[in-house]
Amino acid sequence: MKLKLLSFFIISFFHFSHSSPQKFTSIFSFGNSLADTGNFLISGAVAFPYVGHLPYGITYFHHPTGRFSDGRLVVDFIAESQDLPLLPPYLAKLASHENFRQGANFAVAGATALDPAFFQEIGVSLWTNYSLSTQLRWFDELKPSLCKTPKECSEYFKKSLFLVGEIGGNDYNFPLVAGKSLAEVTSFVPKVVQTIAEAIERLIERGAVNLLVPGNLPIGCSTLYLTLFATFEKEDYDDRNWCLKKLNNFARYHNELLKSAIEQLRRKHPKARIIYADYYGAILRFAHSPRHFGFYSGTQEACCGSGGLYNFNLTAPCGSEGSHLCKDPSTYLSWDGIHLTEAAYHQIATGLLDGFFTDLPLII
Repeated sequence: MKLKLLSFFIISFFHFSHSSPQKFTSIFSFGNSLADTGNFLISGAVAFPYVGHLPYGITYFHHPTGRFSDGRLVVDFIAESQDLPLLPPYLAKLASHENFRQGANFAVAGATALDPAFFQEIGVSLWTNYSLSTQLRWFDELKPSLCKTPKECSEYFKKSLFLVGEIGGNDYNFPLVAGKSLAEVTSFVPKVVQTIAEAIERLIERGAVNLLVPGNLPIGCSTLYLTLFATFEKEDYDDRNWCLKKLNNFARYHNELLKSAIEQLRRKHPKARIIYADYYGAILRFAHSPRHFGFYSGTQEACCGSGGLYNFNLTAPCGSEGSHLCKDPSTYLSWDGIHLTEAAYHQIATGLLDGFFTDLPLII
């Protein structure tokens, strides 16, 4: 009996010690305003100065931080789940001598996957020139301060999480808002996806093992696009969620190409864990059952805006004179008509960590 009891405790201890999830010791984030924790604001925020003022940051921080939301972002919730500090923006290094041993955020609001020269050629203006290639260069500049030898870097980065995106959405947003046709924008989706895939491979070559790659959101459900592309044709809308079908089909096209590229990279780099994050599916779930996820004020009207059908006006955005704030941002999906609320980002992060919105487990 004593022998059986001892065996039980030994087996139980062995199982527990080997089933506890391994936490990441650092996170490195690349992307746009969905992940930017302050780089755009530090760089001057000329294109959108309102992010440097309340009500941005009002929910959690109670002051603006450069995040395009009322509070925390997906990357913040992932960092908290790993017992890590919130990621400092890389551009803070000059002003505050930040320690990046536990991670850094290279994401910049308005960033594109393609370089600015591409958009100059097609006559489209951008918010920033800090594209994905610039963010990768920043990482290369930082790397020598994190590890020195190949062995040291291998040990360090195998315990790190690389969040690559969301990126690519602005490659479509800026041209579409500027009046480019959906057909023209669709034509350069393969180029955008190829650029993202090349960035993933570049990070793997530098030692990245765990990479989380979000797809594009269902932009047909976005307050921005519902406002700009509103139509009286009922057949243009999905009757399950009142989102614009053509724009969601476009987002799915991007995501299918991205998933195909990820599969190719997995075959080429079998030791890397490249995880697809289904932001598209997450937002559609919220749109189909908003009250189930706590969005009692719906998923299309912006919490902060200046009136209209969806409380959104591109020429009078959140924070500008005449805009107003909702009573409870936690009941809204959309924060300012373009970005999401902290409550929405929390739901997405929870789904990523639990494996509901990923094609492979994020935490093992």
